[in-house]
Amino acid sequence: MGLIGKISAAILVLIFFLSIFSFLLVPYDPNAIDLDSLKEPPSPRHILGTDNKGRDILARILYGGKISVGVSVLAALMSMTIGMAIGLISGYAGGKTDTTLMAVVDLILSFPAFLLAIGISLVLGEGIYTVMIALSAVGWASFARLIRGHVLSLKESAFIEAARALGCSHARVVLVHLLPQCIPLALVMAGLKAGGYILTEAGLSFLGLGAQPPTATWGSMISTSRVFINSAPWMVFFPGIMIALTTISFNLLGDSLKDMYDIRSEKEVG
Repeated sequence: MGLIGKISAAILVLIFFLSIFSFLLVPYDPNAIDLDSLKEPPSPRHILGTDNKGRDILARILYGGKISVGVSVLAALMSMTIGMAIGLISGYAGGKTDTTLMAVVDLILSFPAFLLAIGISLVLGEGIYTVMIALSAVGWASFARLIRGHVLSLKESAFIEAARALGCSHARVVLVHLLPQCIPLALVMAGLKAGGYILTEAGLSFLGLGAQPPTATWGSMISTSRVFINSAPWMVFFPGIMIALTTISFNLLGDSLKDMYDIRSEKEVG
């Protein structure tokens, strides 16, 4: 892994650590209203300032990171699991099975991902679990297409032919011989997807479809604070910085892993 990848991984580990152990690092309750500290600018008492209800912004950013990052990572893993299963089945089975599954994939990919996520969230209702389901529902199709293309390039390889000649069942060929070859590719894409999911989760929370008040997420913090951007810009600036930093770090880590494993692009393998 290159230097940029290592720096990105270190930043993400730091963000995970701060979010998980936020209760030890910040003495303030993220949801506690303090009418004596309304819209205080950054100071030694409140390092990142307070919001319009006197809540400590640093505490809300750290606690909100558990949700924003956690939902995005879990959704990426769920998308990867579903997409890998469908991609492996489609690529290995071929024929009508492949045609049918790829038709479903093409249908999902034909919709704008963010609009589809909004539609799913509206149907299922507001909340964190709804956001996770929506992100997974719109993300698995790209995993499936990528893995299917990779399986098509592998299933006629010598080691697969040797496994068949030795009498291995189809399930063993897929799970023991093909699946391990697909995992690095899927992990790279999961890293890239997680970065995009951070933005999508922030967008859904900004629209009020994610975690509901007073629960903090980075997107909801920006949504509720946008009217104060002129009088108290720190209320919007710091959550925005966290979204940008986390998204960029995920993308750079994914690119670094892609180079390390010498993984080709989706077009090349599909």
